[in-house]
Amino acid sequence: MTNESHGSDGAARPVDALLAAYSAGTLDPGLHALVASHLLLKPDNRDFVAALEALAASELERGKPEPLSRRDERLAAIFSAEPVVAQRRLSSVGSSLLPAPLRHYLGHDLEAIRWRAKLPGVKEFRIADNGRGDASLLWVRAGHRMPSHTHEGSEITLVLKGGFSDVTGHYARGDIALAEADLDHKPMTDAGEDCICFAVTDAPLHLTGPFGRLLDRFFGDHR
Repeated sequence: MTNESHGSDGAARPVDALLAAYSAGTLDPGLHALVASHLLLKPDNRDFVAALEALAASELERGKPEPLSRRDERLAAIFSAEPVVAQRRLSSVGSSLLPAPLRHYLGHDLEAIRWRAKLPGVKEFRIADNGRGDASLLWVRAGHRMPSHTHEGSEITLVLKGGFSDVTGHYARGDIALAEADLDHKPMTDAGEDCICFAVTDAPLHLTGPFGRLLDRFFGDHR
């Protein structure tokens, strides 16, 4: 899971690079909406993002960036000081399943979505190409195990409803799961509640194993 503000041993987490890119404003619209929604649903990482923004602001005032070693020192000092209050204005989650940044990105709420079957037990709403890959909403039946698969690139998933588990851990509403190209996994949704996720990928998935090859014959392209 990615809801800790930073690693207990001070080590960088996989999600840190994503949060840093968000604070720098360099993410594509789909990923920006994903991270902004995560920060609304799970406030744990807000201090980390605010610290990065404070560091960037101080560098702008000085007119030049800190050397890498000094940046680490400055971040450590920020985290050891009083808690940072995020200055970014975050809209209220409200009663909708979709947080405001994701509703804004989609242009409508969940009720207006027209789902289509993607795989057995899985429905998808694919959003316009984000410039590097696909951004999609996925609706997976409760207690359903996805086919084993890998990715030619990365997959970043935000849980909006329910939850799922894979070899990397368990993810619930507001959590971000990151899957790199070398991860072969078969996520399984929690029993008792369907799982809805927002996923951004930069390459198509590739089904693995005998069942995956069989599905490839019937479903073809899985992008």
